[in-house]
Amino acid sequence: MYIIKVKGKAKIPDYIQLRDENFVLIAYFRADRPLKNLERYGLGGKEEALAALIASLDFGKLQKLEI
Repeated sequence: MYIIKVKGKAKIPDYIQLRDENFVLIAYFRADRPLKNLERYGLGGKEEALAALIASLDFGKLQKLEI
């Protein structure tokens, strides 16, 4: 799975995209909102680690998600 942080403009907030091994979009959520429903993406119980990763991500850089 891959993760990318997308910079918002003006009134559009920053977003996070989760993509599978074929780079198909599987999740799209706001970077500033609490993480919910991560079980359906196989990330249940990893909210704190994912929140820390999101805070440290650079905008626009695709990164392999390894948590």
